[in-house]
Amino acid sequence: MRTNYMYGRVKRTLLHEIFSLTLCLWLKGGAGPGLGTPFSYSVPGQANELVLIEWGNNPMELLVNDKAVTLPLSLSDGKWHHVCVTWSTRDGLWEAYQDGVKRGSGENLSAWHPIKPGGVFILGQEQDTLGGRFDATQAFVGEISDLQMWSHVLTAHDIYNLASCGSHMTGDVITWTESVVELHGGVTKRVQKITQTEHEHPCETQLMCLLWTGPPTSLRVTLTLPQKTLPSPL
Repeated sequence: MRTNYMYGRVKRTLLHEIFSLTLCLWLKGGAGPGLGTPFSYSVPGQANELVLIEWGNNPMELLVNDKAVTLPLSLSDGKWHHVCVTWSTRDGLWEAYQDGVKRGSGENLSAWHPIKPGGVFILGQEQDTLGGRFDATQAFVGEISDLQMWSHVLTAHDIYNLASCGSHMTGDVITWTESVVELHGGVTKRVQKITQTEHEHPCETQLMCLLWTGPPTSLRVTLTLPQKTLPSPL
């Protein structure tokens, strides 16, 4: 059962236009078809300014200014995955990374469009109006951890280091901290430590968690404490 009332609102917004970006996060999908919407950013006049969505049986998509590209990612195995997307207004260049490896790239995604300021960042729901009008069928189900956003394109080396737990760079647009997410929908907030074996997150032996209580498919947001390094890919 998905809901349209459980979500997190990031207590920050863009103060000025940005012309490139990198969005990275750890994801662990829940039950049911599609992950839903882990991240959305809306601005006045454009609800889909920047969105990550996997709706139903469709693949994950990246939307910029309501234009979409399909991301060749595989996230439905119930395991933790590190996902990064980059975008630049110059020629609309975009890249998609999974677990530190580039899985796709392209161009002409809202080329020459700046990401507008003054909007609302929402975790777990897709916005049809500024900060609201959520559709339960597009709600995220699973766990999100260590979401960071930058106003520039990270290098492939930087992204690999993030995915392999070799660094813990923090975003200049969104920095993942305990206080950055405001919980809504009647959910309760608590902090706890969870062992690696319980949640199999590759980057730490313990997590500080914000647990969104509710239906069995409730969203859990975790604050990561990287401690373990993954082996380099063959």
